[in-house]
Amino acid sequence: MAIEDFGYKQELKRSLSLADLVIYGMIFMIPIAPFGVYGYVNSEAPGMVPLAYIIGMVAMLFTALSYGSMARAFPIAGSVYSYAQRGLHPNAGFVAGWLLLLDYLLIPPLLYIYAAIALNHLYPAIPKAGFILAFLVSATLVNLRGMTFTARMNIIFLLAQLTVLGIFLACGWNALQSGAGNGHLTLAPLYNPETFSFSLMMQAVSIAVLSFLGFDAISTLAEETKGDAGRSVGRAALISLLVMGGIFVAQTWLATDLAKGMGFTSADAAFYEIADIAGGSWLASLTAIATALAWGVAVSITSQAAVSRLLFGMARDGKLPRILSSVHPKYSTPHVSIYLVAVLSMVICYLFIDTVDTLTSLVNFGALSGFMILHITVINYYWRRMKSRDIWRHLITPLMGFIITCAIMYNMGLQAQKLGLIWIVVGLVYLWILNRKGLSLQLSKDI
Repeated sequence: MAIEDFGYKQELKRSLSLADLVIYGMIFMIPIAPFGVYGYVNSEAPGMVPLAYIIGMVAMLFTALSYGSMARAFPIAGSVYSYAQRGLHPNAGFVAGWLLLLDYLLIPPLLYIYAAIALNHLYPAIPKAGFILAFLVSATLVNLRGMTFTARMNIIFLLAQLTVLGIFLACGWNALQSGAGNGHLTLAPLYNPETFSFSLMMQAVSIAVLSFLGFDAISTLAEETKGDAGRSVGRAALISLLVMGGIFVAQTWLATDLAKGMGFTSADAAFYEIADIAGGSWLASLTAIATALAWGVAVSITSQAAVSRLLFGMARDGKLPRILSSVHPKYSTPHVSIYLVAVLSMVICYLFIDTVDTLTSLVNFGALSGFMILHITVINYYWRRMKSRDIWRHLITPLMGFIITCAIMYNMGLQAQKLGLIWIVVGLVYLWILNRKGLSLQLSKDI
């Protein structure tokens, strides 16, 4: 289906291939993401970090399948916002978009803060705010040039991260075979019945799942994808999720066997201390710098692109100020939304620079609650409205995804749940105001 079939005009430039979408998803998920959060996951599931990533990948697999189903039905920008709006109810679409805003708006500043903390540890003379400003400006300038330019930058960033990861794996494997840690790969990191706790493991998964959230951002680029956008978005989400899941498990499995018997000085430095065992101080520094650049530059560019497209989609439908749907005359990018994301990111960084754990929890709350609405939308649209009888794809898969997502949400921190509920209440009040003023989107009767 063409975008005109949904009452929109093609304004964004269609330039992305399936490979571009996969690379975009991989960059967003960060191939070396465990470098930065390994210590936090390990603190909840000691010695079984790979298992947390395996469970997280399976949980997100059901969500990726639901994204694929809805992308085929509605190949337009806006992600879950557009899907729920058209496949469930306009008000449900707004709530989904509001929840995704909590996720997408907070991801760029979250990345800037994590990256700044890593670099400030290595270069304490430079304040964290200085690093944050440098990362923010670079991401904004790249995104203003358009997704074609961003896609080219993504390839460079991806190759750089994979190179660093390859160096760590090679050094780590050599150190393991030389007697470090367990001295060889064991099955204990995948499951240890003596220390396994379901509740603690689910808490670990709620942290590890942050590394998988990037695959859903692929759906925001549907209007910039060549060919069959709906099919390409669904395939790219699955491919990137499975590839990245394998990469996460491989590096954390090796790291966990290397870390046998170690006591970490802090959760922030856990992986870098393992890298020191694997190759020495030079490898510890390399992994720390690579983490900072990956989070602060590579992923911040893709995350800023995603949230600007979500703002563009909601503004185009009248759910947010119309000016946010403005498109740059030269680069065909939603430049006003990009500028707004940059300003909000700076404000959020200022507010949460010393409470990054709270910011992380809020990002997870927004994403996972949005996923819950996505699964409900699949069932409502295909099973109830379209009378589909594909039981596996349109009933069992979204139902399983919904149940698993609920389990992860239940084991999330209480503070994140409270702040997330406050965000929902604010959104509902805003929606009520929109409806009272008659500003809500009037969808065509055939939807």
